[in-house]
Amino acid sequence: MTPREEQRALVPPQLAEDAHKGQAGRVGVVCGSRWMPGAALLVARAAQRAGAGLVHVACSSADRLEHLVPLSAPEAVLFELEHAHDVSFKLAALELHAAVVGCGLAPAERAEALLQALLNAPLAFGLVLDAGALNALAAAPERVAARRSPTVLTPHPGEAARLLGRAIGRSAAEREAAARELAQRSRAIVCLKGARTVVTDGSRVYVNDTGNSGMATAGAGDVLAGILAAYLALTATGEHEAWTALDAACAAVRVHGLAGDFAAAHLGKRALVASDLIQWLPQAQRRLEA
Repeated sequence: MTPREEQRALVPPQLAEDAHKGQAGRVGVVCGSRWMPGAALLVARAAQRAGAGLVHVACSSADRLEHLVPLSAPEAVLFELEHAHDVSFKLAALELHAAVVGCGLAPAERAEALLQALLNAPLAFGLVLDAGALNALAAAPERVAARRSPTVLTPHPGEAARLLGRAIGRSAAEREAAARELAQRSRAIVCLKGARTVVTDGSRVYVNDTGNSGMATAGAGDVLAGILAAYLALTATGEHEAWTALDAACAAVRVHGLAGDFAAAHLGKRALVASDLIQWLPQAQRRLEA
C-alpha cells in the first residue's frame, strides 16, 4: 500500500444514500456520575459527530444527567438505569450495535456492579471499556476474555499498569509489548493511549502518528471513547462486512488525534480542551475521507 492508501484504509465506510439511522449505528452510553457528568456528555456528543445514528444515554436519580443531556446533546435519547443489575436487560432492549461503559463512572462499587452484570450477560454488541470500567477490572483483564462480541479496552498507561499488575516503560518497544500482553490476556483490542497511541489485537499492531501534547487534558479520552463506539457500531449493522473492530479502533485513534491537531493549530496547545476535539472532528473526518 502507498501511504495514501494506508490512510484511506483508516476511514469508516460510507452509508448508502438511502440509509436510515439504524444502519448508521445505535450506541449506548453508560458513563458519568453526579460529580463527573461531563464525561457522559462528551462521549455522547463525540459519538454523534462520529456518525452514530442514535445515541442512548443511561441516567439515574443519583447522577442527574437527565437535566444536563438535553441541553448539551439534545439529539440523544435517555433511558433510566437506577440499578446496576438491570443494565444488561436495559441495553439488550435497545438493540444496540455498540456501547461505552466507564467514562466518569462512580463510585467504584457502582462501576464494579455494572461491569459484572454486563460480563454475566451474552450481549451481542461491541463494548468499549474505559476509566471506571477498567479500574473495576483491577488486575484481572481475563474477565472480559469470554465475550464473543468485540471488546475494546482504552487504558492510559496508569490503567494499563494496574490491569497488568506491573509497571510499564515509556519506550515505544515497552509500550507495544504492554499493549500486546494486555490484548492477549483479555482477548480484546487494546488502545494504549498517550503520545503515539498503540492499537493492537495481540497480533497486529498500529502505532498512531496524529495528535499532540495539547490533548493531555481532562475528557480527551471520553471523546475517543465516543468516536470509537460510533465506528465500532458499524461492524454490527450488517452493512459493512469488511469493516472490523480493529479497523474501527485504528480509525478512531487516528481521527481523534487529527481533530486535536486541527484544534491546536487554531487555538494553541495550551488553550485546547476536550470539547474542542468534538468541534474539529467533522473537519478531521473530511480530511481523511478526501
